[in-house]
Amino acid sequence: MNLARLLVLALVAGGCSLGSPPPAPGGPEGCHDVVHTARRAVAGAEATDVPWSGPTSGPRAVPGKSIVFVASTMTNPGVAGTADAVRAAARSVRWSFRVIDGQGTPAGIRVALGEAVALRPSGIVIGGFDPESVAQQVKQANAAGIQLVGWHATKSPGPSANPRLFTNVTSRVEDVARISAYWIIARSNGRAGVVIFTDSSIPFAENKSRLIRQTLATCSGVRLLSYENIPLPDAGTRTPQEVSSLLSRFGDRWTYSVAINDVYFADAAPALRAAGRPGKGPPYSIGAGDGDPSAFQRIRARQFQHATVPEPLNAQGSQIVDELNRAFAGHPPSGYVTPVHLTTTENVNGATSWDPRGYREAYLRIWHG
Repeated sequence: MNLARLLVLALVAGGCSLGSPPPAPGGPEGCHDVVHTARRAVAGAEATDVPWSGPTSGPRAVPGKSIVFVASTMTNPGVAGTADAVRAAARSVRWSFRVIDGQGTPAGIRVALGEAVALRPSGIVIGGFDPESVAQQVKQANAAGIQLVGWHATKSPGPSANPRLFTNVTSRVEDVARISAYWIIARSNGRAGVVIFTDSSIPFAENKSRLIRQTLATCSGVRLLSYENIPLPDAGTRTPQEVSSLLSRFGDRWTYSVAINDVYFADAAPALRAAGRPGKGPPYSIGAGDGDPSAFQRIRARQFQHATVPEPLNAQGSQIVDELNRAFAGHPPSGYVTPVHLTTTENVNGATSWDPRGYREAYLRIWHG
């Protein structure tokens, strides 16, 4: 553990936590231990001087490969950011690259993956959608010998036997859900009225939001006011309406929000602004996933978002290319899973993304020796 992180934990033990107000004595009855645990976890996840813990060895880049990134929808900033990161990593190993946009509908995603399979590339990236929803196309890719790597595709990181993916690149949903809920518990000192925004049509997202709900329930002073199921493709139109309704129903009791994707807060902002709510909150909001540049901007400006649990999209783009390269070379997956990180108004500084230190150099050394 480095000196900076030890200092952070020491501050927590002494009663201070980055991104949290000074703790009041106790907290709600029956929640003292949870608040203490939450503060320690938040302080650890906020650390930014974290050395690279991913792979440092593996096969050299296999030449002449082609990959297609099939996106659930390129209007999702996390998906689009990952696609851009894969493009950049593919360029560094001189592979051909193409994106096909599923446009956010089940039919569109099936067509997009079918088009990708028909191109007979070396590999396909399942970008942000459930491969079981396109089981026929996945089996066609398997039969054709096309390597499949997922990004936020299945519930867990690592290989999948059914549907058959070489590996799935994502952080552990349990870690993301827990730290998102802990941020609310720590910042509110265990007293919060919470709204959860989710997309129940995506198993990964629904699992995440249920885990958030379970963690929040460990603190007796936290009340779940509403569980809002808004499909991500509909967020732009439905979120402002739902936010206006929530403000009418709950008023000042609504003090915190958590969403499975930062995009909900971009769409919530106009309704909150129209209602006269200040950008600095309440409701204080945390995005439990992705951490695109617009989320970092909202956090930095304190405009209707106050924290995010960002995926290191650039590093994950490199990992996707590295995993595909391992598949092409006949090696097993790396087994690497992104550690959970928390970006808040306290540590965002000038960043526009979360990039673990040293990942780019590590992957280039693997691929080029």
